[in-house]
Amino acid sequence: MKGRVLVVAGSDSGGGAGIQADIKTITALGGFAMTAVTALTAQNSLTVAGIHKPPPSFVADQIRVTLEDLGTDAVKTGMMADRPIIEAAADVLDQLAPDVPWVIDPVMVSTARDRLLDEDAVTALRQRLVNKAALTTPNMAEAELLTGLSVTTVDEMEAAGRALVEGGAGAALITGGHLEGGIVIDVLVSTAGVERFEAARIVTTNTHGTGCTLASAIATGLAQGLELHDAVIRARAYVREAIRTAPGYGGGHGPLNHAHTVKGD
Repeated sequence: MKGRVLVVAGSDSGGGAGIQADIKTITALGGFAMTAVTALTAQNSLTVAGIHKPPPSFVADQIRVTLEDLGTDAVKTGMMADRPIIEAAADVLDQLAPDVPWVIDPVMVSTARDRLLDEDAVTALRQRLVNKAALTTPNMAEAELLTGLSVTTVDEMEAAGRALVEGGAGAALITGGHLEGGIVIDVLVSTAGVERFEAARIVTTNTHGTGCTLASAIATGLAQGLELHDAVIRARAYVREAIRTAPGYGGGHGPLNHAHTVKGD
């Protein structure tokens, strides 16, 4: 098993997103997943019924003891809950994991487009994590919050990506699932230039956890030594097949089939 990935994110009791999706993804792609839980959520495919946040110092402790013993080849962050948790996590990552790639999934807007972080936390997320990331993976709504720009078209996605890179991120992958039409376009902006990835939209409600899954898949690739372009290509293919073969569980936005790489008897 090659490629250690430390995931700093929230738990999803329904198993479709969050740390549950991260662990499944990293394992399915041959990596080794470790976790620091930033929040416990009571949720399913229909709703989030409650959120419980641990003390920021305990989030930091989870990161510290893991890195001091096991080390990591990449860090992936997801739901960060609030500013104190963001700052506690960033402090210990700055200290113990400054030289590995950070893949920052800025979980700020829900599938229903509800805000998940207040403005103070968004500022901390941008300054402490996004601006130090090897890659950040916002959707269009999150890119708007991070940059203050309108992000409704592919050209505006590119402009937002450029703004994030100018702010310090090594690269930004703006995901275009909210675009209208039958083609989904993701835009990767880095110091090397701009690349657009196009694919036919898969018409389905089984999309819960796609952002978590994509970011973790890319982080696994980077941890395994892939170049960013190749890690993105592999991750997008993995996510598309996970959506296409989704099991259809739940009455709302259902989970993906993270185990499609695992061959049964």
